Parts: sequence; C-alpha cells; structure tokens
Amino acid sequence: MSCLTSDVRAFEARASDADLDDLRARLAAARLPEAETVHPAASGARRWDQGVPLADLAEVVDYWRTGYDWRAFEDRLAAIGQFRTTIDGLGIHFLHRRSARADATPLILTHGWPGSIAEFADVVDELADPEDAAAPAFHVVVPSLPGFGYSDKPAATGWGTEKIAAAWVELMGRLGYGEFAAHGGDWGGNITTVLGGRFPEHVLGIHTTFAEGLPGASTDGLTAAEREWAEETRHFWRHRAAYAKQQATRPQTIGYSLVDSPVGLLAWILDKFAEWSDTEDSPFETISRDRVLDDVTLYWLTRTGASAARIYHESHNSLDPGLRVDVPSAITVYPRDIEKYPRPWARERYRRIVRWRSPDAGGHFPSLEVPGYFVKDLREGLAAVLAARR
Repeated sequence: MSCLTSDVRAFEARASDADLDDLRARLAAARLPEAETVHPAASGARRWDQGVPLADLAEVVDYWRTGYDWRAFEDRLAAIGQFRTTIDGLGIHFLHRRSARADATPLILTHGWPGSIAEFADVVDELADPEDAAAPAFHVVVPSLPGFGYSDKPAATGWGTEKIAAAWVELMGRLGYGEFAAHGGDWGGNITTVLGGRFPEHVLGIHTTFAEGLPGASTDGLTAAEREWAEETRHFWRHRAAYAKQQATRPQTIGYSLVDSPVGLLAWILDKFAEWSDTEDSPFETISRDRVLDDVTLYWLTRTGASAARIYHESHNSLDPGLRVDVPSAITVYPRDIEKYPRPWARERYRRIVRWRSPDAGGHFPSLEVPGYFVKDLREGLAAVLAARR
C-alpha cells in the first residue's frame, strides 16, 4: 500500500548550496579556545575530563569543512522514503520504509537527544527486508521528534512525551497501521514506554534500551552487579548531567550558541557521543566521523539546536510514576549506557518482560556503535514480544 494520502505528503530533504557554503565559511572562521588544562599524563577517557579536547575538535572541524559529504546523507534519506504530515497543528517529518514481506509487522523507531533519524538510517533496510527469510520483517517508520530535524518547531509549550506518544499513534493510524510494535532509547525509550502504557489497544509490544524504574526504589535484595548499575545511574545524574539541567531550565540560553555556531553545536553533541559510547577514548573508535556529522549537520541545517533542547524543558523527570506497561516488553541494557536500571526495578513498571538482555559491548548509541548486534537483538526481542501475543 502507498502511504500517500491527503494527510501524508512526500518530502525531499535538500539543503541549498548557499547554506552549505555558509557552514564551511563559519567553520573556516571559527574562534577556538586554548587547550584544556588536564594533567599532562592524562590519556584515554581522562583526556576528556574538561570536555572535548581541542586537538580532537579541531580535527573534526577540519574534516567537516573539507571532507564531509552532506549530499550523501540526503541521498540515503531519499532512498528510504521521506514524508510529512500535520498532527495537532504541527508538521511531523518521518522516514517510511515498507517491507516487501506480506508477514511484516509495523514498527515505529523513536530517537532521542542528541540523536535524530540519523541513528536509524543505516538499519532501516535490514529491518524491512532481511536477507534471512526466517528473520522477522518490519514496515519501518522513523519520525523526527517535534523540534528536531525536518519536523516543525513547536511555537508553544505542551509537546511533551505524552503528547508525542499520542501523535505517534495518530501517525501510525494514518499509514494504515492500527497495531504496531515500538522501539526507542533515551527520549525515544521514554516515549516508547508511554506508548506501551497508554495505548495497549494499538501497541503490540515494545523493545527499549531505556527501562526507567520507579522513583525511590530500594536496593534491598539486589545483586552486587545490580547495585553497581544503580550506583552508576545515580552517579550520572549527580555528577554528569549538567547538560540536562541546562536544557531543562534554560534551553533558550544555550540555544543561541547551538543555532549560531556550528563549532559550538559540534562540541555540545560530540561531548555526549564520546562520554556515552563504549570506547576507551574517542567515539570514533566505534562510530565514523561521517555518522556523527550526519547527525550534527542535520541539527545545524534545520536550526534545531534550541527547539530540540526544549524537550528537556517539557518532559525532564516527567515520566508518570503511576504508569505501568502491561504489553509484552523486551529490554536490552547496554553496558556503557548512561541509565541502567536493575531488572527488579524495571519489573515494577514493565509487568510483562518477555526478554531481557545485557550484552558485553555497546553504549547509548547502539545502532551506530554495534549496528549488527543492534539489528539482531531488536529482531529477536520483537520476535519474543510478538510470540507472547499469540
């Protein structure tokens, strides 16, 4: 079936040559600070103690200006298929790749921050049309969150995770998908949780890398490894979450830098790719510069640094403590992710966990860091979810 209706329109992402020339000119004229004052013997992750090291940033800036090809990313998006529709007065952009398989299941993939649809661009085809005929196939929908990428920027408050989840149900319905599976991490995991909890009549089940426990959960009865997870999560929020507090309280203030300076935007996002990836030093150990720059350039060209930050102002710490998910759930906790909730805590919210995995490698961006494992795990997790429905 075609998704083209009066409410859904084909879309082409095409930056102007003038915008790309302006980006390169700004990069060439960038004013960089002096080098960081870390200990001279610092190596590995310790080099990043004050943020993105000057030498690393300067190298990426030079490649962004002289070697990176944005047009190649535009071509990848076009090959998948891009569309727009308007929901509650807001234009929503999304990728839509229908499977050739008659037994395919509709699936919505939701990104977070500082991610975007770029996180999933390289895995959509594998999910839609796997080479292995025994593997499950999916009709894949990848929306851009409100204020992100080619979706519209909300002009008023109200577009929090609850409203976004409701909009996703409407979006899937317009595509002919009255029932569907859902996956997400980061904000996408939060939204996926809301989808499963609020819309069980539409959601067949969920797969998530973000399974937030309930506030005030006790560590009594946890194993030593589970206690370590809990402590790592608490340490993150106490000592490494300044970015979230800034965007939750003053998104407009940081937004001026993110929209006006490509180097400022790059540093703000690259810092998270480095800190949240499963690497010993640079995020480029597992993620190519091109993939990181696909994401950063999408923010730059759409001028969404401020509008994307506002999701924190709308929804930071807002997941309803009373929300329970009774649809089948598959949960994967990657070892270097920033929030890791022990299974006993997760069970309090997700009451039908049919598959739980904690792999040996991967961080906050698994579709980019370990794409082969990510696709396999997502397929197997959703297969378990769908089997539990029978």
